[in-house]
Amino acid sequence: MFDARWVSRRWFKAAAAAVMVVVTVSVGHVAWGGDAPHGYGQAQLQRDLDAIRDTGVSGVFAEVRSGQRRLSGTSGVADFDAGGAVDPDGYFRMGSNTKTFVAVVVLQLVRERRMSLDDPVERWLPGVVTGNGNDGQAITVRQLLQHTSGLHNYAEDLSQRITSVAEYQKLRFESFAPDQLVGIAMAHAPKFAPGQGFSYSNTNYVLLGMIIERVSGRPWNVEVHNRIVRPLGLRHTIAPGDSADLPDPHASAYLFLDAQTRVETADAAVNWSDAAGALVTNADDLSRFWSAIGRGTLLRRAEQDEMRRTVPATTFEEDQPGTRYGLGIQWTPLSCGGGYWFHDGDVPGFSTKNGVSADGRTTVVISISTSADTPTHDAAWKLIDNVMCRRL
Repeated sequence: MFDARWVSRRWFKAAAAAVMVVVTVSVGHVAWGGDAPHGYGQAQLQRDLDAIRDTGVSGVFAEVRSGQRRLSGTSGVADFDAGGAVDPDGYFRMGSNTKTFVAVVVLQLVRERRMSLDDPVERWLPGVVTGNGNDGQAITVRQLLQHTSGLHNYAEDLSQRITSVAEYQKLRFESFAPDQLVGIAMAHAPKFAPGQGFSYSNTNYVLLGMIIERVSGRPWNVEVHNRIVRPLGLRHTIAPGDSADLPDPHASAYLFLDAQTRVETADAAVNWSDAAGALVTNADDLSRFWSAIGRGTLLRRAEQDEMRRTVPATTFEEDQPGTRYGLGIQWTPLSCGGGYWFHDGDVPGFSTKNGVSADGRTTVVISISTSADTPTHDAAWKLIDNVMCRRL
């Protein structure tokens, strides 16, 4: 997830209470394609979507696929003020799902022997990771992918700037180059020595984007398009670059600064998230991507195995006990036993949840158009758990 904690838990809970009346009077919508997954159908999806809505978000939609069966649904409204139905085919900002796309590109380059997971960062980006105890010679590509580098998360610094609507508006259209983002992180000492802990840091993936360009000679987003988007036929997955416009159709997106103050965030320049979280998509595209991840169609077996070698994701332990992190991918246990693969994604105004079974047969994609806090996350994870457990 692009977890800069743009809204505090204290304020979000108050905001949820303030908007509850608006969202509970809205209606949901469920669309079918084929039969329901075993034990999980229309009524169950609507119940789970309504539970997410009832945490105080404006709107939510989800798509569930299992083999040839497809189920999609919505709850809430597309806009707090204007109302309207949520479009289940609408665009949204996927946030840190971008990291999984980037990890696939890196692993493909490794397969092609153009780089190694054990390469030090300094080999590809000399003099970039340095100062205040940071040492690019001591950090490997694998450690960037797995968030075991110890590097400070620059997004924490950016989030601290959001103290008012006016301050958010300044940041909203501000442009950042990747080296500027890394420079923010280099002003801080590392949290631990490389390989000696786990700490989720968007800095890692900005650096990986820079490495992809150095290795391939093309920007990371071009490599993502050529290696993933085009082969999978993802017609609605784009890298916005410096553009602040989110394509239509899309829901309004909201960030709450306090209980009474919200700001609409759908249109915003997000190059500050770069290779850590900039991509835009829709539910159909993201479902197909995650199915490909589960089926292993983007990587050969050796690289797939590397992606799934995990370490305890201690940063997430409070919210998702037992969660582990591989190379650009997460694993979490199911209430019924076993587990599923996923990667959360959060940017101001959008929260993306997803899950894929180990064989890629069953996928769930959820897009929430309000910056989410713990109750919303819990309700979304419950939906995924219900799908996977009924299906398994």
